[in-house]
Parts: sequence; C-alpha cells; structure tokens
Amino acid sequence: MTRVIAALACAAALGLAAPQGTKQGSPEDQLPSNITRLSYFGERASWSPDGRRVAFMEKSFGDAYEIDLSNKALRLLTHYPHAGFLRVQYLPNGDYFLIGARTFTDIQSTRSRDQEMWVLKRDFKPGDHAVPLDHKISEGVAISRTSSKIAWSNTRGQYPDQLQEGESVIYTGDVVDEGGTPKLTNKKEVIRARAPECTLEAQDFRDNDRELIYTCYRSPFADVLGVELATGRITVYRKLAGEYNEVEGIFPDGRYTLVESSREQSQQNSSYIDIWKLRLEPNSDDFTRVTHWGEYAGYKASNPVVSPDGRRIAFQSARSKDPAGVGYGIFVMDLK
Repeated sequence: MTRVIAALACAAALGLAAPQGTKQGSPEDQLPSNITRLSYFGERASWSPDGRRVAFMEKSFGDAYEIDLSNKALRLLTHYPHAGFLRVQYLPNGDYFLIGARTFTDIQSTRSRDQEMWVLKRDFKPGDHAVPLDHKISEGVAISRTSSKIAWSNTRGQYPDQLQEGESVIYTGDVVDEGGTPKLTNKKEVIRARAPECTLEAQDFRDNDRELIYTCYRSPFADVLGVELATGRITVYRKLAGEYNEVEGIFPDGRYTLVESSREQSQQNSSYIDIWKLRLEPNSDDFTRVTHWGEYAGYKASNPVVSPDGRRIAFQSARSKDPAGVGYGIFVMDLK
C-alpha cells in the first residue's frame, strides 16, 4: 500500500495519469473542469438532431427518457406499459427509434432473441405507443444523420431459420413514413461473418452514407472496421491481437470516431475500458485517450456519443463488474 501511495503522489506531482485501478473514491465525484453530470441515473445516451436534448435509457429493460439541456427538464418517453426497452436514439426527423421486446422472458434470451425495432413519433400524444417495424435486431443500430437509412445486424438468435450457428449479418434499410405509419423498406444484405473470428454489429455511417463503420467481436477482443456499401470493400481501422476496441459514436465530419478501448488497462476485455478517440485511417495509430475512469478501482466509462456540432461528448459512468451497457448516470464532456 505504501508503494501505491508513493506512486500516486509521484504521478500527481508530475501531472501524470495514475496507474489503472489505483485511485480511491469515484471519478463521478472528482470531475475535470470540462465534464459535467447530466443525470444521476441512466445509460446509453443519444443526442437529438439539433443538439438541444439527450435521450437515454433509465436502465436495461426500462423506460426511455429525454432531458432538455437548456433547463434540465426530464421527460418520460415510454409513458405506457411495455416489456422494457434497451436503447433509444433519434431519427433525422426527430422521431425516436427504440429497441425492445414485445414480451420479457429472462435477461439472456430476451436480449439475444426477442429485441425488435420500434418508432415513436416525435409529436406523440398521451396514449400513443411506439410502432413496431416488424423486424428483430441484434444489439444496436446505425442511423444516418441526413437520410432515412439505417443499418443493423442479426444473428441466429433472432432468425434461426435464416442464419447458421455462429453466423451474423449486417443489413441496411430505410425507415419511411407510409400514410403516417413508419415502415422498414429497401432491406439489403451488406456483409456476413462467422464466430469465433467475427460477430458483427453496425455502428455509424460516414462519407455521405457510403461507408458503414462496424465492430467485429472476437471474444474477448473487438476490432474497428468499415465496409463500403457499394463495393463491399473492407477497411481495418484498428485491430490488435490482444486489445479490445469497440467502436462507438462518430464525429460529424467522419474523420474520427470514439472507441471503448482496453488499451492501458489492467486487463484486456470489455470490462476494463475507457473512451478513446481514433482517426479513421487504415490501421490507425492516431489514438488518444479521452476519459480516465479506469484509473479508479472498479470503474469504466462507456457508450460515448458525439453531439451534432462535434463539440461535446455524452457518455455514461459504469462499473467493471456489470454487463455491457449498464450505466449509473450520464455525463457531458466539452471538447477542448
């Protein structure tokens, strides 16, 4: 213990980062000047298209909320009985895109088998419910900033009649309005993969929706890749044999993206991560650490998203012991 204290004191004196997991207390109570707490609960934040609001989940299999950044007013979005949602995001027109199941069985099977895509109109009234797009989804969705295009993945868990054991596939489609009802159209297959080499998850579009950035999971690690939608050509942006790098929110100009990375952590897996900024160039080594939650024992920072103007990041405080996506409050970082 004496050596640890001495090391921390030396690091502080030199203005250096502390060793991983050695700081005592909580990063939530020792925030740098450019980070503020937005909420004391919640996970999986998402910026509104105008950057004035942030939507987030109360908890996994819970309700979706929205907070107005001008006055911190909190609004319940899923104001009706439901089986619980996992994610909420915005479509470019301001409608809410939700991911959740029609019924709840148990955490594992409901998450891996029963999640579907839903749309809740931005001008919903009391009594209005989210409308299902009648398509299942694995994990998250990529949503264009400017068009109706989305991308998502499926595994055998959702469609055992269409996919082989260990197989995953990414599709694109369009969410359109038909007579006031949201519909999913123009479904197209983009890429297939098979575990354990790779399990796919769509993340973000870039280059005017010509490229899709995605995560390739090879448990316990993950890599950042991109695929050109017109040609199927794949670019590896970050893939290191013993490092976990899960791509998250992209910057509006598409030149950089945020990554949940185990780099500089005591262990190399998804439980020990902080937020990093990656330049999107082949086999990029332009990689900069953004948060230092992992310097505190038992903490990690995760699920970062970038504001539409590229000047702020919203992310969540999380715990190393918890499953991916579980959060304990939303924070906003002003970029220097």
